[in-house]
Amino acid sequence: MIELSGCTTRTKQAPALTAAAISQVLTQMTEVMIHDITNPPLAARFFSYACLAGYEVVTQQHAAFKSMYGVLNEYPDLRRPDSLQQYDVRLSAVLAMLQTAQKMQPSGKLLADYEQGFLDSCRRLGYDEEVIYNSWRYAKAVSKKILAYAKADHYNKISNYARYSPIDKEGCWYPTPPGFLPAVEPWFNTVRTLTLDSCSQFMAPPPTAFSTGKKSAFYKLLLQNYNAGKPVSMEHRVIAAFWDCNPFAIQDDGHLILSSKKISPGAHWLGITGIACKKAGKSFEEAMQIHTWVAVGLLDAFICCWDEKFRSNRIRPETAIRKYIDPQWTPVLQTPPFPEYLSGHSVISACSATILTHFFGNDFAYTDDVEAAYGLAPRHFSSFKQAAQEAAISRFYGGIHFMDAIENGLVVGSKVGSWVIQKMSGAS
Repeated sequence: MIELSGCTTRTKQAPALTAAAISQVLTQMTEVMIHDITNPPLAARFFSYACLAGYEVVTQQHAAFKSMYGVLNEYPDLRRPDSLQQYDVRLSAVLAMLQTAQKMQPSGKLLADYEQGFLDSCRRLGYDEEVIYNSWRYAKAVSKKILAYAKADHYNKISNYARYSPIDKEGCWYPTPPGFLPAVEPWFNTVRTLTLDSCSQFMAPPPTAFSTGKKSAFYKLLLQNYNAGKPVSMEHRVIAAFWDCNPFAIQDDGHLILSSKKISPGAHWLGITGIACKKAGKSFEEAMQIHTWVAVGLLDAFICCWDEKFRSNRIRPETAIRKYIDPQWTPVLQTPPFPEYLSGHSVISACSATILTHFFGNDFAYTDDVEAAYGLAPRHFSSFKQAAQEAAISRFYGGIHFMDAIENGLVVGSKVGSWVIQKMSGAS
């Protein structure tokens, strides 16, 4: 049985959904993504369109929140169906998110049970059956148009491209143990951006040039990672684990290979968004806007980052250190299956932190317990920027990124976040 925690009671009418209902939907989406082992860029795509569906309902009812028409690239001019009456705006927004996610996620049908339980809870709380039905119809109409918008973003064409083959060249990325998994989303830069003019609008400076010379800048980066890992302090291990967010980590004990599934980095930052909205007492409509801005930023940040990853195609520390310094060296975290530069965590964390700071200020302190359900102890942060910096450096502590990928990733992510704010502010 599903009970609605995201409600407040209003006199003589059904209770009003609160911002918590948005977080609950995103949590359910995340559970399905864990089931499907959804990769981080694709997860951001799912989140962005689901949030846009919910936000579109809000914009059609409240003049303070403007549609994304004319703001996001190729966004359609959506109109509220005039024939629909007697619906609940917040309920429709939640249902629009759910219906969009059900259609987009591979195992989206798993969300149908949650939706049914959600509606049953609404009935128990006093929602009129006609209001529920009309709200569902309204959500369906909006979701249908958002799904058409999503279908036109070119992601469905990626399966037609040739399978990616690692470049056989010294200094380039190559699959790493224990799974030696193929590259994740090598063509993600072909997906339509939401706010960016192009995937390469905010290009990072080139990575430190590869060299095996022991006096070269690259070799110094290698030694920096190698020496930092002998041994890794418990504090650094805790930080690395807290921000790991690896959808599919493989553990090889020599006899049996086990897998552990975790949430994506985008899901983590949307969880932080929910924590901030709750602490600040944001209304449902305000929270829907903030989640949507963050989700839009996540997708554009991933597209931007993945464009750089497969352009520079740089070798991972694990591969380089084992080949040129110590064949027995292993990182704290499992190396993800895609090129090293830029650090994705750095880019999307800086982007998310920039957007959240826009809404909540520079000194918004909070406790991050997003992954408590996965056995990770909560951590306290004095600001979103501090959290983003810790998320970024965690990749160095984990042994999977060089320092220039982290530092430049933070710069690029901040630029993307500022751009999203500039574009979306025109619609506020």
